[in-house]
Amino acid sequence: MKVSYFPGCTLKNKAKDLDLYALRSAEALGVTLEEIENWQCCGGVFTTAEDEVATKLSSVRALKYASDRSQPLVTVCSACHNVIKQTNYAMQNNKAFADKVNRYMAEDGGYNGEAEVYHYLEMLRDLVGFDTLKEKVANSLKGKKIAAYYGCLLLRPGKAMGMDDPENPTIMEDFIRALGADAVIWAKRNECCGGYISVESPETAKKNSNAVIRNAKAAGAEMIITACPLCKYNLEKSGADIPVVYITEILAEALGVKEDTNA
Repeated sequence: MKVSYFPGCTLKNKAKDLDLYALRSAEALGVTLEEIENWQCCGGVFTTAEDEVATKLSSVRALKYASDRSQPLVTVCSACHNVIKQTNYAMQNNKAFADKVNRYMAEDGGYNGEAEVYHYLEMLRDLVGFDTLKEKVANSLKGKKIAAYYGCLLLRPGKAMGMDDPENPTIMEDFIRALGADAVIWAKRNECCGGYISVESPETAKKNSNAVIRNAKAAGAEMIITACPLCKYNLEKSGADIPVVYITEILAEALGVKEDTNA
């Protein structure tokens, strides 16, 4: 199976190993991530102003690239996924916005939301299947107590993202169980780590992150996994005293493809 892949800026610069884990793990599961040619930054944040389209054009071009190849578009960073998924939803449901975008892109041909967008977790659940993933595990994580940290962007807004129940999600816990580990259920798994205010108010960001870490530990977690590079960075910077691991890293470990990432 081949899919169009949007890695995003962080995984192509500061976190190249996490991108490599994503590629290797997908191949081990029978999926080839074909990186979109000449992709550009998604913009980082989906702006809600309907008359602002410039920051969304790179996402539309990525969506059109996948659509033109009759491939689903897969993202792995929750921030990138949020922007691209919300942009696609706007192209499908907001005619005025779609018309304005397509006037900008007249020379490239029209686009009206035809692409299917999957987060990497959704790809594992819906295209590969967690049962298949479980069969492919080479290094079971049995006995590990892992807390899934969703953060702000993976599930909200619920109608546009459509991944899971934004208040009581299960996708990351099901992912953890497929790897053989125990999924810890805890109160702050959907709370903000403070990443987006870390420059404006670093003390508030640290307070938020510390509250998240304390809550995960109090619930018995030995590790936190996340799908957001910013969440991972912010939790670690705030002094997490349990490992904070990106989903592609723990997946690569379980599948036995983590070693020699510099090869």
